[in-house]
Amino acid sequence: MKPRVGFVGTGWIGRHRMEAMLATGEINAIAICDAARECADRAASLATDARRVATLEEMLDLEVDGVVIATPSALHARQSIQAFEAGKAVFCQKPLGRTATEARAVVDAARAADRLLGLDLSYRYTAAMRQIAELVRSGSLGRVFAVDLTFHNAYGPDKSWFYDPAQSGGGCVVDLGVHLVDLALWTLGFPEISGVDARLLSRGRPLAPGDVEDYATAQFTAGDALVRLACSWRLHAGRDAVIEAAFYGTKSGAALRNVDGSFYDFIAESFNATAVTRLAAPPDPWGGRAAALWAKQLARSPGFDPHAEQFVRSAKVLDRIYGR
Repeated sequence: MKPRVGFVGTGWIGRHRMEAMLATGEINAIAICDAARECADRAASLATDARRVATLEEMLDLEVDGVVIATPSALHARQSIQAFEAGKAVFCQKPLGRTATEARAVVDAARAADRLLGLDLSYRYTAAMRQIAELVRSGSLGRVFAVDLTFHNAYGPDKSWFYDPAQSGGGCVVDLGVHLVDLALWTLGFPEISGVDARLLSRGRPLAPGDVEDYATAQFTAGDALVRLACSWRLHAGRDAVIEAAFYGTKSGAALRNVDGSFYDFIAESFNATAVTRLAAPPDPWGGRAAALWAKQLARSPGFDPHAEQFVRSAKVLDRIYGR
């Protein structure tokens, strides 16, 4: 029997992840929870047999095997823990928690329940990033000593809770930098971190009480590599987005870059002195890949996956960038 899954939060991302999971043929969507009727209606068009429920509690009372959470960040940890305490698996949007303490509590709850925890760190699953990670881990780049990470979003979020630090946990770092930190640590094998230093700005000035950052730079050492990070909302970037993850080693280099300002189209290239080799290019339908893989794993091995500890290690770096 296919796992029965409920979906909490069915805005664009929630619906897209639902569609990706259903396309695997591995799960059944049996419940939808969203206070916005329009969002729930659109989700119901994808899962016509799903029951609409008013609360997560009502969903957990059904015979669901897993819960997909795509709600505002302040709810992620509490709702995930609630689901685990009810014996359900969880797939959650990033960030897993507003702080490393919240992320730690979620992973501990998943372990105690012996249930699968997935986090939508979707950029790991681009074909371009997979090619680069393989080069790094095989030693083809030599000893990686520098990593440059960039994510500038020229628009910024359109929901007010993103700008309330109590609800969001921070600004562009927790929204965009979470992906950059994860890509660096995941590619490098989650080495020890030291020397974290950061500067956070709001509208070009140091943060005042109640602000969240809309521009940030940070650097830290990850194993042997110096990692430099920059991210922003509403930067005058001349395009919708600037996204890059570049890895430089003693033998060669490699980088993921977005194409023409796209949030979705990426190339991967390797570098040897002035020579460039293309490794991957669009099209690559990567957006729902993390969700689809969680659905497949839920169907085959729904118990706790120790790789979830990686989520806490990345969250600790974010805490240090924020000076927490």
